[in-house]
Parts: sequence; structure tokens; C-alpha cells
Amino acid sequence: MADLQQTDGSAGAPPAGRRRPVRVIAVASGKGGVGKTNVSVNLAMALANAGQRVMLMDADLGLGNIDVLLGIRPRYNLSNVLSGDCTLEESIVDGPGGLKIIPSSSGVQAMTMLSAAEHAGLIQAFSDLSYDFDVLLIDTAAGISGSVVSFSRAAQEVMMVVCDEPASIANAYALIKLLSREHGVYRVHILANMVQGPEHGRAVFQKLVETTDRFLDVPLDYLGYIPHDDHLKEAVQRQRSVVEAYPFSKAALAFQTLADRTSKWPLPAGAAGHLEFFVERLITNPVHDAEVMP
Repeated sequence: MADLQQTDGSAGAPPAGRRRPVRVIAVASGKGGVGKTNVSVNLAMALANAGQRVMLMDADLGLGNIDVLLGIRPRYNLSNVLSGDCTLEESIVDGPGGLKIIPSSSGVQAMTMLSAAEHAGLIQAFSDLSYDFDVLLIDTAAGISGSVVSFSRAAQEVMMVVCDEPASIANAYALIKLLSREHGVYRVHILANMVQGPEHGRAVFQKLVETTDRFLDVPLDYLGYIPHDDHLKEAVQRQRSVVEAYPFSKAALAFQTLADRTSKWPLPAGAAGHLEFFVERLITNPVHDAEVMP
């Protein structure tokens, strides 16, 4: 396991006139209860342990809970940024292992419902960040709402978390169908969660592939699996990531493997690598909930 590396704001500042490419990954799921937020938190932690500079954004704008999972009590959140109570940089919370976290809260208006002025302000807020990141992880809401679609199509990579339940497979298929047919998202990585081992993980993936191959022209990438591990539940009760609390557990080792695989994805080039470009893509021709059909 890599040594824990921490960064501070000054170390993260980019050289004058230059920004690093930022890999933006949306973590999604067709339904709740499949462990998506736990995956987001532990992947972020594993990437940070491997020396990556990671920002984790809680994009469940109505029911954010990353702060609860990690036992963090933020003073501000994204709603305060949008209301002008603080800057985006002031809302960012220091998490374990050098993570930077943008917290959400309950009752925040959906991103696609913001006014034009708030859109412009959010773009400027991301543009003005002094931190330099390698990875921006977006923990979306569960389901196929307009905000989930908007975050997924704005990211460079979409990671779909599924488990061995008929509803999880069916709803993941529904979200993949929506993203591909209506929004041109054809690259989706599948992560099998809470499975018994490698064969079980591959079998869960195959169930989804059998459906997508029959009805969609979307090649799915099997990213791997996270095993069922009681240490995950224990870590949640302790409000810590399993990667931090039980670094040699089966789940933690699987998250390290997952982090290694995502780190090998090609880096974005040009304007598409900038954080502000991600936000521009997010709010240009936004998807509204009314447009999302089952």
C-alpha cells in the first residue's frame, strides 16, 4: 500500500498561467442501495493514498451524505456558494488523506434549475479555484433524474455501480440507455459491488451485457468488483473509509486495484481537462427532470 500523502492548499496551487488536466469521473447507479457513495468515498481515498490530488464532489444535491460517511461537519456547502454566503474555495472541506471535499446538503435546488446568473457564477467559482487537482470525482444521486444525466454527460468517464439484484441491473440498463440514446454517452465502465468474488462479479457484469447487447449499441467496460466485506459496514459505523480504517481488508485492497485501473485511463487534453470546462458542459443546454422519461 502506498504511503499516505497529504497536500495543502499552497502545494496544490498551479503554476502561473497553467492548469493541469483533471480527470473527471461521474460515479452513478440506476438505483439507491447499491453502495455508490461508499464506492466514491473509498475510491477517492485509494487515489489519494496513491499520490493523486483528489477533489470529491457530493452531487446528490438534495440528499448529500459524504460528510456523514466521513464524520465531517462542514460549515458551508454548495447551497451557501450559490446564495453568496461563501466562495467555492471556502466551502471545500479537508478530508482524510489530503482529500478535498465539496459537501452538499438537503433541500438544495437541482443544478438544472439554477438561474443564468447562478450558472455564470458557478463557472467563475470553479475557474477561480487555486487548487491543482488530478481527479475530480462526482458522486451523483441515484436513479435517472435530470441532474444525474447532466453530471454524467459532463464528465469524461462514467462509472456505473451495480450489484446482483434484478432492480439494480434493470435500472442501470435504463440509465445507460438514456445516456447513450439521448445524450451521446457511449463509454460506460461497470463496477460490480458487494459480490462474493471474481466469478460472481463477472457474472453480474454479464447479466447487464446480455441486456445491453440485445437492445443497445454500447460496449461496456468491465472495471472489476468490490467484494462483500463486513469491514465495510464496520468502517461506515466508525464514519471512516474502509481504505483508511482497514487498509488490508479485502474491500480496501479491491479499492486500491480500482484506483490503479482508473489512474491508467488516458488523461484529458486541452480545454476539456479544465475544471471550469466541466462546469460549462454541465450547465450548457442542461437536462431537466421533466425531460427524463422512464
